Amino acid sequence: MRWLIVFLLACLLINGLKGWLQRIGLGRLPGDFSFRLGGRDWFVPLASSLLLSLVAMGVGALI
Repeated sequence: MRWLIVFLLACLLINGLKGWLQRIGLGRLPGDFSFRLGGRDWFVPLASSLLLSLVAMGVGALI
């Protein structure tokens, strides 16, 4: 259950920072999905979330 909450928070964070992250290349990776539902654009960053999680884990291991 805790991992689901962390994943949802990561998705919300990435959605909020979508414009900035696309400038550095995140959000356009294979596995990042974008679709329109109910007149609204939705963005599901599966690959970007995984990549950012691995980077955070690596930084955490160094500290």
